[in-house]
Amino acid sequence: MRKRICMVLLASVLFTITACGNSEEKRNVNAEPEISMSQPDPNSEEVEEYESKTETVQKSETQTEVQPTEAVRDNAEQEVTDMKMKVQVGESVYTASLADNSSVDALRELMADGSLTLNMSDYANMEKGADLGVTLPQNNEQMNTQAGDIILYQGRTLAIYYDTNSWSLTPIGKIDDVDAEELRETLGTGDVTVTLSLE
Repeated sequence: MRKRICMVLLASVLFTITACGNSEEKRNVNAEPEISMSQPDPNSEEVEEYESKTETVQKSETQTEVQPTEAVRDNAEQEVTDMKMKVQVGESVYTASLADNSSVDALRELMADGSLTLNMSDYANMEKGADLGVTLPQNNEQMNTQAGDIILYQGRTLAIYYDTNSWSLTPIGKIDDVDAEELRETLGTGDVTVTLSLE
């Protein structure tokens, strides 16, 4: 009798232990996984590096304007063609290389029937200029003139520079193989008669 009672008690204990174990497993299975909500330290090196890269990208996106190089501007100012024009001042005769634009085309049409003689006056100790009597097309660009540059101002004034200047002008051509001292001496200090003709 005692043996049977002991066996019943033992079975009860085992049942209780098993039931408790299964209940714990169910609780663990149904539990939601733990999610870490920790945020990076705002003072950490990773955050600083990210902000630095972002700022660099934003700056690069705003810098879209491209400035022309000095070489490009110089080439634009010195662009001439194989077209030639004679420039006679007294007994001195020079050859000028002409630019390629509609102003030069119009000037060549003006000289198609013969030479063009202009009475040029001195201006500001840097150029000789004369009114053409007609208005030609303008192709103005910012120029840094040198001795020998031939330009058109406001479509009507043709000028020969013997010194430097910086202004928005239409390039017509450039006298070949002449320096500032020689050209200044040839043009003189007052008015001068200049004859232009096509070769």
